[in-house]
Amino acid sequence: MSSNDFLVLKNITKAFGKSVVIDNLDLTIKRGTMVTLLGPSGCGKTTVLRLVAGLESPTSGQIFIDGEDVTKSSIQNRDICIVFQSYALFPHMSIGDNVGYGLRMQGVNAEERKQRVKEALELVDLAGFEDRFVDQISGGQQQRVALARALVLKPKVLLFDEPLSNLDANLRRSMREKIRELQQRLGITSLYVTHDQTEAFAVSDEVIVMHKGKIMQKAPAKELYLRPNSLFLANFMGESSIFAGTLSQGNVNVNGYQFPLANAEQFGLADGECLVGIRPEAVSLKNTGEASQQCQIKSAVYMGNHWEIVAEWGGKDLLVNGKPEDFDPNAQQAYVHLSEQGVFLLAKE
Repeated sequence: MSSNDFLVLKNITKAFGKSVVIDNLDLTIKRGTMVTLLGPSGCGKTTVLRLVAGLESPTSGQIFIDGEDVTKSSIQNRDICIVFQSYALFPHMSIGDNVGYGLRMQGVNAEERKQRVKEALELVDLAGFEDRFVDQISGGQQQRVALARALVLKPKVLLFDEPLSNLDANLRRSMREKIRELQQRLGITSLYVTHDQTEAFAVSDEVIVMHKGKIMQKAPAKELYLRPNSLFLANFMGESSIFAGTLSQGNVNVNGYQFPLANAEQFGLADGECLVGIRPEAVSLKNTGEASQQCQIKSAVYMGNHWEIVAEWGGKDLLVNGKPEDFDPNAQQAYVHLSEQGVFLLAKE
């Protein structure tokens, strides 16, 4: 364990009775980084967060924060803070008292408490809100108060439990930008839990995709999307169409259509049969091509900045995001042309 390994989970298993929720999990988060646990409901991501917080105890394994074994430590002795989905603010207290509550519990004197509350509210763009009450501010402002309440304590680790789920789309966008900005500016080691891929990509240095209590892949967002390591990841991380194909000396063949894939070696596959994943944005539908590229248009839905197209190619559905200026909605057939960006390879299962 290096000095830069700030939050470390070693061989963590968590069982509830005979049900194993987390299965021998290892996880390391570097000092000052934001890592997101992403996965479908029931994958174990919230259980991991609760184990880090001290709200649950592991059946086996160890948890370290900044080199200290905190496996058996209470939540009060871990120097962590949690930003919850529900805000968990006290309605009978002013905003200033809500933000300063933890400091008061720590015995911080009134003058220092007032100054630190003021600074925390300024960080979340709520300067001057000290005397307002919860019912006088919006949901987005309440979430920023919850964030300020955590930041004012200057914790070693900051945990986010689906913090934006109760906000509408525009507020989610602005709040995730604020969370990311503050985490980077303050350099707080953070663990974020969400089921929302867009949210995970927006706030994270690395994303961990979980499934059935195991880590499926840990990588920066771009790598997860462009180089998923399994069929589960390919289907979970955005939309893709999966075809049987072959790889030969950097050339990929799908349905008899052969095209070069310059980055083929990064997928670590030997020449031969494989699965070819195609993201919708990797496909261009044109008026000309070889017979092997011909497809039939099954449906096309106008989405403003693109068409969502389903084409039948080689007896299977191919998802396409077509540019409005490049696609004729009355077309019944077209020819598939693939770009390298958005095509990935998987071992045949």
